[in-house]
Amino acid sequence: MPLNGFSPRVIIVYHSGFGHTAALAQSVFDGAREGGAEVTVISAADMTDADWDAVDSADALVFGSAVYMGNVAAGFQSFAEKTGARCMAGTWRDKVAAGFVNSGAKSGDKLHALNSLAIFAAQHHMHWVSLGLTAGWMSAGGSEHDLNRLGFWLGAGAQTDVDADPDDIHPADLRTCRHLGQRVATVTRQLVAGRLATTI
Repeated sequence: MPLNGFSPRVIIVYHSGFGHTAALAQSVFDGAREGGAEVTVISAADMTDADWDAVDSADALVFGSAVYMGNVAAGFQSFAEKTGARCMAGTWRDKVAAGFVNSGAKSGDKLHALNSLAIFAAQHHMHWVSLGLTAGWMSAGGSEHDLNRLGFWLGAGAQTDVDADPDDIHPADLRTCRHLGQRVATVTRQLVAGRLATTI
């Protein structure tokens, strides 16, 4: 629920090659909305002037990308490279940031892609939010249906077979991204409330 009527503004900016990352972005959206945020999902490939204005005015940005050749997709990198002036001006300074990635391989060097997203956020002087989950599916009693089944901490990591439809994304990965959205909404609300308290 919103704190004292305040709903943080969360923008999800993603790049999806075959629809898998777009579906994960929707799960992040659902989680952030459940967390009391006002949420917008924007495709990095189709940014309009209004989209850039929304990103600049947001309290939190969640970045998502498919993983190709061990890093974020070229389409997401193209978006990132367009933010150079904002980086120099500190436009996104002290906003909350988080990330999620998806690859066809079980590992797929997703950690490297998450590192790229976290460094991108750090260059913008943002506050990175971790996944906030222990690793799932790592004991005899564990299951592939556990949250964070692939064991990532920096952000949400998902795996989808390359020949799978977007509707066939693993349910645990969708729930993990949903958790990330809720966590971003909560942390952002806490941070903004703290700023308000210190000014008062």
